[in-house]
Amino acid sequence: MSDAFAVPADLSFEDALSRLETIVSRLESGQAPLEESIALYEEGARLKAHCESRLKAAQLRVDKIVVGSDGSAKGLEPAEFS
Repeated sequence: MSDAFAVPADLSFEDALSRLETIVSRLESGQAPLEESIALYEEGARLKAHCESRLKAAQLRVDKIVVGSDGSAKGLEPAEFS
């Protein structure tokens, strides 16, 4: 894989997802030449991994802290979104 399309570490989830959607549209159109399609696919794979990483980090931030009877933190529980 080439680093020509390295994903900046500070790229927001929303910006990465927007770029990924653009790539998918370009690939689905069938208009990209083979070499461009391969490069777009590689970039898309990196953006997908970046989005997954951002989502995991967000999940960890919203996990709730479990507090013991003495008031000290005992651990984390997954947040429930219902």
